[in-house]
Amino acid sequence: MPGVHQFIPTYASRDAIGTHARHVRAILRDLGVASDIYAEGISPGVPRGEAQLFKAYPDRSDAVLLYQLSTGCKMADWLVARPERKVVNYHNVTPFTVFGAWEPVVGAELRRGREQLAEFAPRTELGIAVSHYNEGELQAAGYRRTTVAPVLVDLDAVAVAADATALDRLRQAKVRGGVDWLFVGRVAPHKCQHDLVKAFALYRRVYDPRARLHIVGGSASHAYSTALEKYIRALGLHRNVYLHGSVPDGVLAAHYAAADVFVCLSMHEGFCVPLVEAMRSRLPIVAHAAAAVPETLAGAGVLLDLKDPATVAAAAYRVVTDAALRSTLTEAGLARAAEFAFEHSRRRFAAVMEELLETVA
Repeated sequence: MPGVHQFIPTYASRDAIGTHARHVRAILRDLGVASDIYAEGISPGVPRGEAQLFKAYPDRSDAVLLYQLSTGCKMADWLVARPERKVVNYHNVTPFTVFGAWEPVVGAELRRGREQLAEFAPRTELGIAVSHYNEGELQAAGYRRTTVAPVLVDLDAVAVAADATALDRLRQAKVRGGVDWLFVGRVAPHKCQHDLVKAFALYRRVYDPRARLHIVGGSASHAYSTALEKYIRALGLHRNVYLHGSVPDGVLAAHYAAADVFVCLSMHEGFCVPLVEAMRSRLPIVAHAAAAVPETLAGAGVLLDLKDPATVAAAAYRVVTDAALRSTLTEAGLARAAEFAFEHSRRRFAAVMEELLETVA
């Protein structure tokens, strides 16, 4: 049986795609298949031997090379030219037109990622998408054979008790009144935190002058993060909008436990794991119906075709104040999150790998 070895632009221990790759490797090894992870870059803190630089990959003519595609990189040029059979696991590439205006270097990488997506198409045995939305992009790029298997995130394994200190601090703020909005995700142009701040400003003015907004996630663009901070201060919201950056799992759990509504106004998501985390935490969701967001929610949230501040603020207020709607959304969210339970996703990915191995053995 041929080995299946994974390649990833940058391997990081806590990164969603890095976590996915580790689970894929475990699935393959459980199937009796040799499998290692190679990367163009390896982030600090990764345990020794967890991944290797791609130039260390030995020639294995009978192997299958599985590329975790999410951006452009030089390694992909090397990979696409290799003679081994190849599979692309597509996590989506952020539109470079949005990112490039803020970070030209990153924008160029994303542009190259879109080009490489097309270059892999005629040389790929199978394109695996983490959502039907992504599968549509694979098919549009010319992939002949595609399938869908959700991103592998074991929420039970990473679930931890909420950090007591953080939870107490968040709940103490509630004593003074006001609800808490939450968004989790990288601070980046396509995540549209500026739209979130704009809607929140109107919400405070019209509905709840004591409300707070918590944005949790590391920065993916220094220029955008700096502009966002200036925007928050210009609106006089610097004491009401909190940019927490990347936080430990226990602190993240505290935010999910203390929040009243999760608001997502992102313009582009290939899947959006935080939506599943919010549903699992019984946190009702208001979201812009963009890209894969409607598919991930599948009706378990309030979807907005428009994200003008008045519409978003009114929807958040309805979710916060309408007990019947809130109950309906949280129950639907729990049911939807259960569909992404790790055992289901793992079983699905294993089936895809078994079918692939039957065709290439």
